[in-house]
Amino acid sequence: MTGETSMTAALLCLGALVRLLGERHYGMRRARLLLAGDGVVATGPPFWGEALTELRRLRGRLGAEWWALAAGLVLGMLGASVIPVAAGAAGVPVLRRVRLARQKRHVRERTADAVIALCGALAGEVRAGRQPGEALLRAAQDSGGLGEAQSAVVAAARFGGDVPGALAVAARQPGAEGLLGLAACWRVAVDQGAGLAAGLDRLDAALRAERDQRADLHAQLAGARATTVLLAVLPALGLLLGSAMGAKPLHVLLHTGPGLGCLTIGSAFEGAGLWWAVRIVRGAGAV
Repeated sequence: MTGETSMTAALLCLGALVRLLGERHYGMRRARLLLAGDGVVATGPPFWGEALTELRRLRGRLGAEWWALAAGLVLGMLGASVIPVAAGAAGVPVLRRVRLARQKRHVRERTADAVIALCGALAGEVRAGRQPGEALLRAAQDSGGLGEAQSAVVAAARFGGDVPGALAVAARQPGAEGLLGLAACWRVAVDQGAGLAAGLDRLDAALRAERDQRADLHAQLAGARATTVLLAVLPALGLLLGSAMGAKPLHVLLHTGPGLGCLTIGSAFEGAGLWWAVRIVRGAGAV
């Protein structure tokens, strides 16, 4: 009875989602035709291809972590149990945190690359004979390495404000720490009359060396990350192998006392192992 109830609920939810997406798309299409003034409005049901398109758009807006819930629904229907559905729902926030952390890392890397490009462009503009303020304006427009604080830095450079202070504020962005070196080079060049281009060259070389070191460390840790992913999917491969042999592992794990015990203990060890492996990899990457 529990298995039939869970399967019926999952099917009803999936059908309701498809229906809502189809009606939404159909209403938007009717509105576009009416506003366009064509005079003829389609009244038939939407095509399945359009509904699938809406599903893809919804998946892109919600994020890949919702695949955990989808997998839980599938396993729940196959195993006639609500346990996989609950596990999939619990995995959604965890996977969301992983996805957001990855996005932050990518943003940090892009910002660091933009700062390096800014230093190189600024050094080229200074060598071309332009004044530091004008050179910074041109370099900032070309590279975009100042991020959200670009307007403040540009205003300081254009109207003779505190450019090192504005650069120090901009350096608070993740990945923009190299702007502190640019602020120091600017302060030394303005206060002591030192060559700004020479200091920028040394700063650019140091930032590039640091980026190359991070890239090399990331490449060296790729094998450890792949091993972690492989260990994480081994239980799923075991379930598939057991199903192919006719052992019905889902029924044993979800509907028997010893199976539930093994599932609980195995899940705890799996989670602890993944947490420990991720901690080791992150610790090595932070060195």
